[in-house]
Amino acid sequence: MQRGRFLGLITVLAACGLWEGVTRAELVDSISLVPLSRIVATFFELVFTGEVFTWLLPSLFRLLVGYAAAGLAGVVVGLLMGYFRVAYYLLEPLVEFLRPIPSPAYIPIVILFLGIDHSMKIAVVAFASFFPVVINTYTGVVNVDPVLVDVARTLGVGRWNTALRVVLPASLPYIMSGLRVSLGIALVVTVLSEMVAGDSGIGFFVLNM
Repeated sequence: MQRGRFLGLITVLAACGLWEGVTRAELVDSISLVPLSRIVATFFELVFTGEVFTWLLPSLFRLLVGYAAAGLAGVVVGLLMGYFRVAYYLLEPLVEFLRPIPSPAYIPIVILFLGIDHSMKIAVVAFASFFPVVINTYTGVVNVDPVLVDVARTLGVGRWNTALRVVLPASLPYIMSGLRVSLGIALVVTVLSEMVAGDSGIGFFVLNM
């Protein structure tokens, strides 16, 4: 294990040295690839001057609000689809119709309805992050051990209480997996939406600075 980590560290250092050497020797176009030392120096300059937080905070706000909305809505919809057959038949066609659409494809549509302010970016993040949570929650609900549900019903627990107190906790590993996948999607879509239409945030900073 230690040997593997040591070899990994050596590989990373060698790659960094090669990067620095190639750029300093001007073997590649400086516009395409800048020296690593310049990137590191600029990063620390942005951090120490506080400028990076000016661009980071709007992105974090959009990310957190959109991600939280997607997580809450995804768990609710996934639970309904997995536990109530009527909800499954009503919602499954819509979910399967919208889920395969790539995230960048609906950014222009959202702009038409919400403009280019915070609400557009939050809506895009929420929509893109919603589907992994739904699918994983649904999968977790349908894979709950039937014995747990039968015991709850035998003890006279109502259907809604069974869903909230038995099925939902038993589905948590699947739900957490969906939330983890959605977080990565939310990060990418946040930056992308700021690149497409925005005047603040990390995406705008990367594209214009």
